Amino acid sequence: MYKILVSDKLGAAALERLKQHDDMNVDVKTGMSKEQLLEVIPEYDALIVRSGTQVTADVLAAGKKLRVVGRAGVGVDNIDVKAATMSGVVVMNTPGANSMATAEQTLALMLAVSRNIPQAHASLKAGEWRRSDFVGVQLHHKVLGIVGFGRVGKLVAERAKAFGMDVLVFDPLALEETAREMGVMLVEMDELLSQADYITLHAALNPSTTKLINATTIAQMKDGVILINAARGKLMDEAAVAEGLKSGKIKAAAVDVYSAEPPPADHPLLGLPNVVHVPHLGASTHEAERDVGIQIVGQVVAALRGTDYTYAVNMPFELEGDYATVRPYLELAETLGRLHTGLADRPIKRIEVEVQGDVVGGLVRAIGAALLKGLLEKDSDVAVNYINAPVLAHQRNIATTQTVGINSLDYPNLIACRAVCDGGERLLAGVLFGGTEPRIAQMDEYRLEARPEGVVLIMQNRDVPGVIGQVGTLLAAYEVNIGEWRLGRNKPGGEALSFINLDTEPSADILRALGEIEAVTQAKVVKL
Repeated sequence: MYKILVSDKLGAAALERLKQHDDMNVDVKTGMSKEQLLEVIPEYDALIVRSGTQVTADVLAAGKKLRVVGRAGVGVDNIDVKAATMSGVVVMNTPGANSMATAEQTLALMLAVSRNIPQAHASLKAGEWRRSDFVGVQLHHKVLGIVGFGRVGKLVAERAKAFGMDVLVFDPLALEETAREMGVMLVEMDELLSQADYITLHAALNPSTTKLINATTIAQMKDGVILINAARGKLMDEAAVAEGLKSGKIKAAAVDVYSAEPPPADHPLLGLPNVVHVPHLGASTHEAERDVGIQIVGQVVAALRGTDYTYAVNMPFELEGDYATVRPYLELAETLGRLHTGLADRPIKRIEVEVQGDVVGGLVRAIGAALLKGLLEKDSDVAVNYINAPVLAHQRNIATTQTVGINSLDYPNLIACRAVCDGGERLLAGVLFGGTEPRIAQMDEYRLEARPEGVVLIMQNRDVPGVIGQVGTLLAAYEVNIGEWRLGRNKPGGEALSFINLDTEPSADILRALGEIEAVTQAKVVKL
């Protein structure tokens, strides 16, 4: 049974969906202080938040059982993603569920600030009739500059085009082909700043975009520009924006988000007559709240069960194709990692990975992370998963590289891995028969088709008559049953390798007795 804590308001439909899962136990505790959260978080496997809960490094450290933090929304700046990654905690968001609501809010703010709607409303409500004081401007034929061209940016562009606006876009990751198809123009930031009548922010918040709008960029803007921010408050230097509004450089601004929420009473933008304020309503529609809640519930449940990791923001790779198809190959890679660790006599220094085949060809990073998970999980003080395995490997100075030509097999969708340590190396290769049945196909120069599961006795011996009989007799004497025996040899009369699946783990006495068989040169037990 998994325990899930919901610490911010979540829609009724999402909570009902969550409670329908028999293996999920849900507690809703909103409005907690940090101290209260620190006290209860050790009980939970997953935490679902919106923007209110601050998931700091100490919260993550206290969550000893925590495996998933789900953010019902896009931004994860209230979550210490780096600390989560180090702890092996998956951080997930819902980037598409509230995009439409945020795009519509952006257009609503543009219209409200252009036509002085809040000021005119307040005036008429006070009993005044001052039509001439509230003459506005049209969006038609104005130039809109969109900073950030993700889901929301694209939706805003489509709607702005419907108003007859010319749209400029700055986003280093945007594709020229996409821009052409949408009828917008990709430009550099300097050109957008100097040409746009309206500038709307939709960039992700990161160190390079923090205070992207500042005194320097404001100076580059067209005189009388109108600024819209429905993305993240920290994208703007709010004091610099306030100075621009006071000087008239910025004609007006519409602000939905703030660097601190709620904003303090002395916030530099509060009270300025040419600013329209709303309290972070971008995603606040019934439809968006329903959709983000239902989506994050499904994602968190799948992540806890290990069946899918859609929209995991700290996953060190992107998966191509359906996770259900990919998952068996990742599990095979984990098994290869465990086998390497079980057979290694010395610390592994480097992992060389080769993949071949249509299915696994685009999964090199994912396969590498899975190999490292299997390699490290036995001897690690923390739970190892795909999230933190690459970080832990880096801390242990284990290098991971992609290579070609290390195996001699011609199987479709094969994973090969060579582990290098001081004074030696070992090659393992595995395949999936029918896309589901894992097999070890190669160990160093030995070819075989072994089932990698349970307790395995790996034995090397001289290829002489009688070895199989002697080993079988010895195991029978100790009442250890053989489930399956796969054998490979480099040449007749040379060296042989056995991959023996056992029903029970052999004792140290059995291993000593095996070592006394003259032809046996090495015997090791590995649990897979």
